[in-house]
Amino acid sequence: VDWTISSKKISDTEYDFIFKAKIDKGWSIYSQFLEGEDGPVPTSFIYDEGSHYERVGKTEENGPKRIAGFDKIFEMNVVKFKQTADFTQRIAIKDAKKSVSGFLEYMTCDDTRCLPPAEVDFHFDPTTGVILIGDEARKKIEGSTKTGSTVVPPKASGDIGPYPAVVTNVDLENPVSKCSVATLAVEEGSSIWNILVLGFLGGLVALLTPCVFPMIPLTVSFFTKGSENKSKGLFNAALYGFFILAVYLLLSIPFHLLDSVNPGILNDISTNVWLNIAFFLIFLFFAFSFFGYYELTLPASWSNKASSAEGAGGIIGIFFMALTLALVSFSCTGPILGSLLAGALSSDGGAWQLTAGMGGFGLALALPFALFAAFPSWMNTLPKSGGWLTTVKVVLGFLELALAFKFLSNADLVTRWGLLKIEPFLIIWILIFLGLGFYLFGKIKFPHDSPITKLSPVRMGLGVLSFAFALYLMSGFRYDERAETFSSLTLLSGLAPPAGYSWVHPKKCPNNLDCFKDFELGLEHARKNNKPILVDFTGHACVNCRKMEEHVWPKNEIYKYLKDDYVLVSLYVDEKIELPKEQQIKVEDVTGSQRKLRTKGHKWQHFQTKFFNNNSQPFYVLLSPEGELLNKPVGYTPDVNEYASFLECGLKAFDEVKGRKEILGAR
Repeated sequence: VDWTISSKKISDTEYDFIFKAKIDKGWSIYSQFLEGEDGPVPTSFIYDEGSHYERVGKTEENGPKRIAGFDKIFEMNVVKFKQTADFTQRIAIKDAKKSVSGFLEYMTCDDTRCLPPAEVDFHFDPTTGVILIGDEARKKIEGSTKTGSTVVPPKASGDIGPYPAVVTNVDLENPVSKCSVATLAVEEGSSIWNILVLGFLGGLVALLTPCVFPMIPLTVSFFTKGSENKSKGLFNAALYGFFILAVYLLLSIPFHLLDSVNPGILNDISTNVWLNIAFFLIFLFFAFSFFGYYELTLPASWSNKASSAEGAGGIIGIFFMALTLALVSFSCTGPILGSLLAGALSSDGGAWQLTAGMGGFGLALALPFALFAAFPSWMNTLPKSGGWLTTVKVVLGFLELALAFKFLSNADLVTRWGLLKIEPFLIIWILIFLGLGFYLFGKIKFPHDSPITKLSPVRMGLGVLSFAFALYLMSGFRYDERAETFSSLTLLSGLAPPAGYSWVHPKKCPNNLDCFKDFELGLEHARKNNKPILVDFTGHACVNCRKMEEHVWPKNEIYKYLKDDYVLVSLYVDEKIELPKEQQIKVEDVTGSQRKLRTKGHKWQHFQTKFFNNNSQPFYVLLSPEGELLNKPVGYTPDVNEYASFLECGLKAFDEVKGRKEILGAR
């Protein structure tokens, strides 16, 4: 978007400020007047306070392509402008010796992505009638010393913004100690592989659903019998499998576009309250579809068009066969893919983890078609289709139902509504898995279930496992004397709310530790007590953060350091509490774009990326009270010995810093 601004003199004391936006093809900006706060950022005009001028009426807006209606990206009604837009504000000048300045804020989106909100300064001098915009206006504003004019905070990339000056001592390349433990790169790499494996397992589960399983022999038979020779059939089947993989990989591309716009945008998306509530409702919808109360399908026109394109023959025809499989099997694969999408957005690897998960899922679906085409005799070992396929769907429905409450819990944690604390969450999950157990033993029926004449060993085994897991969930109500709250369950790390988020035994900090949730307060305490600081960049909806807090921090070799030797400062990058107005300033992110820090989460997210060049959570930084980096920061470090070494290394580095200070003091 290119902005220009002009002033039109109406009378001796009145001027019209005319803001014109020229918008690139395919992109839009939004009206000042939008419903709700969870859609796009509206175009707005913020004027510096002063009694030397007065705005007359509201800012008028118009454009040749003003579009009002439902927006698919934000799933709400919006008003937006394409190509060009004009905004006009009348200003009455009371003191011509004083300037009028401010900035405009806007967001621009196309059909697949949005750029972060941007701001443009403007400055008007009534003595000359000249109005400036952008960098020229900024220079005027920052250089202004006239009374009655509010100076906009400086935006230089070196500005420390709302952070204490001590952070300028952080030198990532030269920590006090060179000792190093687990590197973040290794952990991120292993995380990618983990989600690839999970995606692959999800694809294997999808193979066992009624929408996919019966298609394996039909499709393989088509390739082996419909080809000119065996080698041609094998090649076509392998190509078909490759295209299945490619279709699922292509689905992850839009998320890379989002990730490239702003490294923190996926975190913002994953912790968005309304998105998590939407996931909750979607998963409920998926669950009851799996239970057989209705069929979940994509529009028939999509699969019809893809199916008709199969007649093109050759490579193009095979590609459209793969696309048809993806579309017609959506009623079974959609909920599993939804789980994968939601899980990747809620993790720290963002778009690459989603690509890995999609790749694993597509690979698991593709392999059988290639392998059975190569070895047709294996087809005889496949079980026949039947009622067991419906049972698989219903079991998946129970799992989708449990996951739904995980996303409702995310929304509750971020907003601190207190609706789904650890007690109701565990009770709901216990009821779900007891229900699954009773279903597997034939005590509960769903619409498409076949009559059960005899329980198979597999069905009985799964039923016993369901009851056993329900008993395991009940053990979460045991009291942990040291943490002074309920016991944390290892298998539920990141899925259930923290044990301290409780009605009966509430705790503000994990493991009953003392902690600060504001960097400045923690820094002040560290200086008074001459202790090093453990800065814990975390999140309410961060899975690996909960794993560290619940299963690494309580270990004796870790707990003693956190309890006695460090000042713990936990900074939640997804905290939705608004900052005081004076701290809601404009800053530059790592992409060079400008954004406004509106919430505490925004502040700590920017703090982490600006001074520590990292945007994943958990992320642990050890600092002296003077802001010196004690050793190399680490991310998710589940190995207790490695994490203990990291903390011990920091203490040794702090002793070195104290030794230097004592020598200087003696001199």
